Amino acid sequence: MPKAVLAGLKKYPVKISAICAMLDTGGSAGRLRVDYKIVSPGDIRRAFIALASTSPIIENLFNYRFENGELKGHNLANLFITALELSTHNYSQVLSEMNRFLNVSHQVLPATLEKSTLCAVLENGKIIIGETNIDKPKHNSRLKIKKVFLRPRAKAYQPAIKAIKEADLIIIGPGDLYSSLAQILLIGGIKEAIKKSHAKKVYICNLLGKKGETDNFSVKDFTNEVEKYLGSELDFVVYNSFAPPAARLKGYLKKHPELLPLVRVDKGLPSKKFLGSNILSGIGPIEHDPQKLSKVILNLCRQ
Repeated sequence: MPKAVLAGLKKYPVKISAICAMLDTGGSAGRLRVDYKIVSPGDIRRAFIALASTSPIIENLFNYRFENGELKGHNLANLFITALELSTHNYSQVLSEMNRFLNVSHQVLPATLEKSTLCAVLENGKIIIGETNIDKPKHNSRLKIKKVFLRPRAKAYQPAIKAIKEADLIIIGPGDLYSSLAQILLIGGIKEAIKKSHAKKVYICNLLGKKGETDNFSVKDFTNEVEKYLGSELDFVVYNSFAPPAARLKGYLKKHPELLPLVRVDKGLPSKKFLGSNILSGIGPIEHDPQKLSKVILNLCRQ
């Protein structure tokens, strides 16, 4: 679950278990993964910071990114998590120490601790290897992704399976469709546990498309792909039905050329399953509003 969902829900009396992608190959987290033969700390770090109940100074410290020298590009929290893993050789201890240090009262869990690589098959048959090469394509980004898979296969972290089995509501997304969400659903045991669960399954659709992954996608396109990798139908799909001023959208896309205009809303979506509302932040970046999103999620919990 991304920052908007976690930051919003943590203000309510609910128990959150955030299951994180661990196979990133780019940026600071990817470099550490290669150098130290560990799982990627990137998504784990983001989830911990989103759920933290600490001072702004500590939060800014953990978000700090070095700009020069040998540490250039590295995020302090990524280095901290890596050092914990290398010194303890016990990932459950890494998680408990991060909880203690950042005063987190919820669960942050890796989807897997096994070493695997995300691969994508393009419509022309070419195979792209590595999450970062899917996330930031060096190939022709107009070529559609036919499917993604893991090489080698990876098994789920068992506490993550336990959290899924105990959940009252399972939230998928928002997030990069293939390089994040499908990556988790491909891990052995994850989708099986979700399918067996009696909890409501909710997908929160992205606000924007992404070049090389979801070009020209609509709400229904996103939903179809999530259900394909989940292997079953979702109970609810939450999507944004509000268009921001054109100047605001244009300005944001200019700063983020990897993103595409607002996701298209299909006509005639079944209203019992597809829930459209204004879940966009009022000003600034084109992002989900944590409070608006939380209210929608909590209403689904109460049904």
